[in-house]
Amino acid sequence: MSIIVRLITAVGAWLTGSVYRLGAFTRLLGTILGRSGAALRRPGLVSQQIHFIGNYSLVIITVSGLFVGFVLGLQGYYTLRRYGSEEALGLLVALSLTRELGPVVTALLFAGRAGTSLTAEIGLMKATEQLAAMEVMAVDPIRRVLVPRFWGGAIAMPILAAVFSMVGVIGGWVVGVLLIGIDSGAFWSQMQNGVDVFADVANGVIKSFIFGLAVTLIALFEGWNAKPTPEGVARATTRTVVSGALVVLGLDFLLTALMFSN
Repeated sequence: MSIIVRLITAVGAWLTGSVYRLGAFTRLLGTILGRSGAALRRPGLVSQQIHFIGNYSLVIITVSGLFVGFVLGLQGYYTLRRYGSEEALGLLVALSLTRELGPVVTALLFAGRAGTSLTAEIGLMKATEQLAAMEVMAVDPIRRVLVPRFWGGAIAMPILAAVFSMVGVIGGWVVGVLLIGIDSGAFWSQMQNGVDVFADVANGVIKSFIFGLAVTLIALFEGWNAKPTPEGVARATTRTVVSGALVVLGLDFLLTALMFSN
């Protein structure tokens, strides 16, 4: 009986903690949205965060997009060659990147690079009592610190996803046209005729924007609620990567089912 009691207690504690964190997460989102109007009157804060989040993530996004394009070019060619459709390689690469790989892989890299940076930054500001000092000086830390980072991440994410897809298409072209020898005109014409701006590109942009909102909010939430110790900040950073990756993959399934079901 004691084992059953302990098991029920552990499950109940986990459920209670999960519900509490979900409520705190939702409350923080509502607070950020409610205070966005005043903070956005100072666009310099947001643009500074776009530069910090986006520009410093650009190298890993570009390199990763290039190699993903290389792999797509090779694997796509080997698959299409079975059916005599090598000329459709450009269409396959473009659709794979704009619909799925561009937003998803960028969001995963974004969580690992920018998300952990935001969590560590907010956690260290809390540990060194900088946030408390702002409150003493009558400065709202949510409005001054969290809101610009939230919107900076949401805006930077679609831009990074677009760069990832663009570089990936170039990588697929390099492999397919320059290395394998597919006709360049067929590569680009198939892509131009088969990719729809609204059905494919716009839905990919919407995906990346939602991923940016989710990952940035998770990073800020973990940093805001981190224990003010080195160990607490380290655990919060780890939770950002794990939670961000799981949320991105879950949202990707839901959004794909809604956008591309017809």
